[in-house]
Amino acid sequence: MPEQLIRVGHSPDPDDAFMFYALARDKIETGAYRFEHELVDIETLNRRAFSGELELTAVSLHAYAHLADKYLLCACGASMGDQYGPMVVAKQSCEIDALRSMTLAVPGTLTTAYLALRMCLGMDFKHVVVPFDEILDTVVKGEYNGQTIDAGLIIHEGQLTYAEDNLQLIIDLGKWWFQETGLPLPLGANAIRKDLGAAAINDVHSLLKESIQYGLDHRDAALDYALGFGRGLDRAMADEFVGMYVNDWTLDFGQRGREAVTELLRRGHQTKVIPELVTPEFVG
Repeated sequence: MPEQLIRVGHSPDPDDAFMFYALARDKIETGAYRFEHELVDIETLNRRAFSGELELTAVSLHAYAHLADKYLLCACGASMGDQYGPMVVAKQSCEIDALRSMTLAVPGTLTTAYLALRMCLGMDFKHVVVPFDEILDTVVKGEYNGQTIDAGLIIHEGQLTYAEDNLQLIIDLGKWWFQETGLPLPLGANAIRKDLGAAAINDVHSLLKESIQYGLDHRDAALDYALGFGRGLDRAMADEFVGMYVNDWTLDFGQRGREAVTELLRRGHQTKVIPELVTPEFVG
């Protein structure tokens, strides 16, 4: 019987690489399924998911609100910020209110980081979309393609390295969200296409969870692999970053994680960033 191809999309960053290590390096048996990996930035994955071309893909929870007709959320594979998360940084310290009149570099308008900052400021703000791995340099230079940039909204490993560029933290949106809700900030998830059918969905979901567990059980080897995606991170920093986003939440959203997703989507709709109120659907 021929193997069923499962095309997987995830970000080229250490936490996603850590989660997919076992599948990418054939460390676990995949039975009737063959996994083909595509590593691209999260905003590109968000946009591609509208056409449903990938069977399994990382998505921002903000983007999921527009994709619930095509994809189910996997109960495993979450990136949750428990009192930490995307940050706004600038060359000079300023009050949060000052951001409303600035131009910010953002990693994409479908990212949860963008949604959270919209909710925090209570309004849209002037922004320029910049590849996530160029935002720190853009803030240091103060411009992008001829446009003035006053501050940057950073995700991934930039959360650990911004101080090396002498940048100042203006706000940590994970802390802001916790103060507002008492919940962790659900940033990203893995989503599986609904039209695969129940049997394949359950099988692929189980293999994803097995891959995450394998990485946790073989942390040194998985971290060695993840280091290849840690721009500017030494091993200790990569280990810290992976620990921030590959943890118990990643094995299963759990009740509190599901509550956090529901609240994020509700508030996103309440502030009119998300056009329709979406009730999240999880595998199983």
